[in-house]
Amino acid sequence: MNDPEMPRAREDSVAVSENAGTLYVVATPIGNLEDLSPRARRTLASVDLVAAEDTRHTRRLLTHFGVRTPLFALHEHNEDRASAALVGRLRKGESVAIVSDAGTPLVSDPGYRLVRAAAAAGIAVSPVPGACAAIAALSAAGLATDSFLFLGFPPPKREARRRLLESLCGEPRTLVLYEAVHRCGELLADLVTVFGEDRPAVLARELTKQHETFHRGSAGDLASAWTVGAIEPRGEFVVCVGGAPAERADTGESERVLRLLLAELPVSTAARLAAEITGMARNDLYRQALEIRAENGGGA
Repeated sequence: MNDPEMPRAREDSVAVSENAGTLYVVATPIGNLEDLSPRARRTLASVDLVAAEDTRHTRRLLTHFGVRTPLFALHEHNEDRASAALVGRLRKGESVAIVSDAGTPLVSDPGYRLVRAAAAAGIAVSPVPGACAAIAALSAAGLATDSFLFLGFPPPKREARRRLLESLCGEPRTLVLYEAVHRCGELLADLVTVFGEDRPAVLARELTKQHETFHRGSAGDLASAWTVGAIEPRGEFVVCVGGAPAERADTGESERVLRLLLAELPVSTAARLAAEITGMARNDLYRQALEIRAENGGGA
């Protein structure tokens, strides 16, 4: 495909093969089909092959727009093998578009192995941007957007999920998570347990679809609303959580630094170095270090 409006991506680290095709990373709608850009539609119609997470789902999308490009299955179970085959076709001059079931490919979806293999082979990789559920939710959440941390899907098991959240207690950035409908209530309950009832949070449901809904409030508000059935347990969810207040952020950072130092150093030395790193009071850090050491039974 040699479309003058679709320039080949420049690869600084590996020389691009002039005879090879291009791998296009194409975003598709997350609900509203009108969100497919003209460029994305033209790309999907012009490439030699579309690599799709679910070929049946993508076929319905392509059929809606009158696109008849052949499909190739690329999912988490065959990505290594499929990537090698696709890179071989790209080397021969064919162009390929990679799509996910919805939204921007590779964001909590398969595909990065193919992109990495193509780039390593000197094949141009070009993004065709569009919808992304995480960014769509964040843009309308009303939480801080100058800096955020995308976590994808949290661990499905409660113990692992809580450990992840506990490691983020002092994180000052807005958190963005995806969650399956059958675990969303558990995630909201864990947010309350770990972050407290007052942490600002927003639950976005069915983005860009007919029943798009935003539930805004505190973590406690959302957990209660889920429990009493005020939030419909149906559809796809994005959870946005406000960052830790400044004082919590300071505490979380000091704990992280202390734990790293205590793994190698005595309490007094760890506290002194942590004070130099964080700018916090040495006496406060010394007490915190003693608590951490006691928590670990006297070990690091």
